[in-house]
Amino acid sequence: MRRLVVAVVALVAVLAAAGGVYWFGAQGGWFGAEHDAGVIQGKAIPEAVIASRVAATAAAAPAGDEEQILFGDLHVHTTFSADAFQFSLPLLGGSGAHPLADACDYARYCSALDFWASTDHAESITPLRWTRVKESVRACQKIAGNDANPDLVSFIGFEWTQVGRTPDEHFGHKNVIFRDLDDDKVSARPIAATGNGGILRSSKGMSPLVPLKDFSNRQHYFDYNTFASLTREVKDCDANTPSDKLPTDCYEAAARPADLVRKMIDEQKLAPLIIPHGTSWGFYTPAGTNWVKALDPGERPEKFPVIEIYSGHGNSEEFRSWNEVVTAADGTQSCPQPTKDYLPSCWRAGEIILERCLKAKIEAGECEARAATARQSYVDMRVSGLLSVPGAKSEDWLDAGQCTDCFLPAFNFRPGTSVQAGLATTHFSDDGAQATRFNWGFIGSSDTHRARPGTGYKQVDRHENTDAAGPPNSDLRNLLFPQGADNDENPNSRSLTREEIAKFPPLQTIEAERQATFLTTGGLAAVHAANRSRAAIWEALQRREIYATSGQKILLWFNAVDKSGAKTSMGGRVSAREAPVFEVRAAGAFKQKPGCPDFATAGLDEGRIKKICSGECDNPSDVRSRIVRIEVVKIRPQAAKGEALASLIQDRFIVHECKDEGNGCTFTFSDPEFAAGQRDALYYVKAIQEAEPMINAERLHCERDANGKCVKVQLCFGDYRSGASDCTAPAEPRAWSSPIYVDYAKGG
Repeated sequence: MRRLVVAVVALVAVLAAAGGVYWFGAQGGWFGAEHDAGVIQGKAIPEAVIASRVAATAAAAPAGDEEQILFGDLHVHTTFSADAFQFSLPLLGGSGAHPLADACDYARYCSALDFWASTDHAESITPLRWTRVKESVRACQKIAGNDANPDLVSFIGFEWTQVGRTPDEHFGHKNVIFRDLDDDKVSARPIAATGNGGILRSSKGMSPLVPLKDFSNRQHYFDYNTFASLTREVKDCDANTPSDKLPTDCYEAAARPADLVRKMIDEQKLAPLIIPHGTSWGFYTPAGTNWVKALDPGERPEKFPVIEIYSGHGNSEEFRSWNEVVTAADGTQSCPQPTKDYLPSCWRAGEIILERCLKAKIEAGECEARAATARQSYVDMRVSGLLSVPGAKSEDWLDAGQCTDCFLPAFNFRPGTSVQAGLATTHFSDDGAQATRFNWGFIGSSDTHRARPGTGYKQVDRHENTDAAGPPNSDLRNLLFPQGADNDENPNSRSLTREEIAKFPPLQTIEAERQATFLTTGGLAAVHAANRSRAAIWEALQRREIYATSGQKILLWFNAVDKSGAKTSMGGRVSAREAPVFEVRAAGAFKQKPGCPDFATAGLDEGRIKKICSGECDNPSDVRSRIVRIEVVKIRPQAAKGEALASLIQDRFIVHECKDEGNGCTFTFSDPEFAAGQRDALYYVKAIQEAEPMINAERLHCERDANGKCVKVQLCFGDYRSGASDCTAPAEPRAWSSPIYVDYAKGG
């Protein structure tokens, strides 16, 4: 028997080494099957349910406001995305495939959304999968109806997953959403990113050791390897042929935002909504990245009118003046000193090496030199800097790299690419004649990888409603992380050399262990629309009368009123010599009841509700949570090259304490400094709701010494070590309005 096992292992290894494309087959059965989009099981929602939602919003609205507030999720992945498929595997504690049909049923019955979009990674959508995406989204819409009052509006989209190794090469991820569902109104094929983003296409699949180690679950791994092999099989499109002249069965890619815009808008004559997201998420964003190059007119920044400010990967809103790295004029980078509020990860790398070195009783001067080398090695390794300290545990990094005073910040926070930094940045032409700025509207979304649009309605089932994932036992963890994250019996007292570091790929999954404690349920996109139709939702997105929430269905209105009484809604622009009067109104989300409402239990059977909703649906009571305060943010975009961003961003320009007794909070304000400053400004508001338990709200559970330094952390892992805990802690949910842009009217 032993010889037989050895022979089988050897045969599998040989087949894998010999290209590996078909070593698990590509058709079905024991050797792996290609998954389809699944079967939608839910029916249309009763009209009375929709009418009650409309009435509830109308009851809280300001007098005279007749628009509806609708909630949606424009960032949803299914197991047509390579990373989502990986998360579904037993190796990472996954529960199996999450097809598009699940997303449709979830949006309608679990989270009770009004709209959603499918945005699987273009890098892993084959021509067959693209056909299935379109067919499934159309099937979801057919159930809802295509008239002016559908119960759910479904959009087709994809994600362009660009990753640069250096700040100069990095532009980041973008979701691409199409208004209509007809073939001639959507891209002929998803357009992928080149470079490191292509890792989602080039995966070689699971090692042969994985199904042998986890034999009872072998079929899942066989299916994934078939998925990976079929993804790689698609031939590349001819890079010199215009997008509208290419066949539909090739793999098309764009290197830069301008290329993506050119291919879809100029060549295919489409008009998609292109939405940047995860901009401050340091898992893939190189330290020191900023917005200047993205604002170059050649990159077509005007074609990115909406930004996702919050998702299940954290909050990208807030700017901080500390630096993750110091970038010299020639582009070289070095490690900065820590500050009271921020410990650079590169600095912590040096501390770990220094501690090990001194413990090994090596001469202090030599240890200091090794620490300096470790700091620079971390900087040189960029987003994979963790590998510069061999054998380090996730806990060893303490709170390094994190924004410790932000609201649910993205992991390894990058303040230079925060939304506030983007709004404060101006790109000036060489002759100074042209100034380019972003004019964003804000949305939130989930970035779910489990086909669950709108996961923030209840803070339950962390492993399914967030992207936290990890091995279910120590054996599989050791297989996944062969370097041994916990093996520091004899820790190395030096960092890896640059030559050793260069052998590693640019992204390393081991950092995901630490990241799991930063993953939350997702946000929502809210629109002020004339009605529930596809056209009305799209028009609201286009005019940026939209806002973001941290997942709860908070109601928010924000308008500017001039001397004549004319109103400009959030997302709009006015020109004036004096600041207008701003009106704000917010009402908290309805508090949730346990279980699911009657229409959900009537529309889906108990087993499906348990599987795709974790047994809990959006089930609002008739009592709203209190709004505790409104915070006003004022930003003055750069008026001259080199102006420091910190001096231009006033995050808590005004703070209004609310006395909400269940009816919401209303107040007005103006800015007498605007006229005196004689420069452009923008204003947006944050409606802060009373605290409630939220998943991973306490990121690190830091224990601090008398000087406030973090000396010990307790992480909430995505694997067996944290078990089934939802890791909740009190946090204040919120909504972010889109800005109102006020241009200073010169002359007259």
